[in-house]
Amino acid sequence: MNQIHFDFRHIADEKAFYRQFADKFAIEMAFGANLDALWDALTGMIELPASATLYHLNSHKDKARFQAILKVLQEAEIATAGEFRVRLVD
Repeated sequence: MNQIHFDFRHIADEKAFYRQFADKFAIEMAFGANLDALWDALTGMIELPASATLYHLNSHKDKARFQAILKVLQEAEIATAGEFRVRLVD
């Protein structure tokens, strides 16, 4: 299983998250860095099973900026029947 970690103490904004996402999941083709591209990657581009652990998101000063991304991650967990998993840790 591919286990990826994101530490939101070192992710300033959505652009930085998308850059880390593409790097950590080794997406070699052009990644759109938006919610649609994130969905496409989670449901068809990355190798499953996979998990993403999000550290310190709840204490991020701009937590609200990441809510749409979190929602897509959670919806992908459902759409992939748990083959992709997301976990929040603070």
